[in-house]
Amino acid sequence: MLIIPIKEGENIDRALKRYKRKFDRTGAKRELQVRKQFSKPSVLRRAQIQKAQYIQRLRDAEDI
Repeated sequence: MLIIPIKEGENIDRALKRYKRKFDRTGAKRELQVRKQFSKPSVLRRAQIQKAQYIQRLRDAEDI
């Protein structure tokens, strides 16, 4: 549970913005999306390998 202390005279919009920022940093939304559907371990591994290959291609292109 996230707790955002509100200071005396603080605007509610600013406190809400701090809450949203803190919520995004926890990664709770991403984790909920991942848990929503089951993915086979082989599919997860393949996606991880493809991501690594993509990043490696970007780094190789940067070196040229």
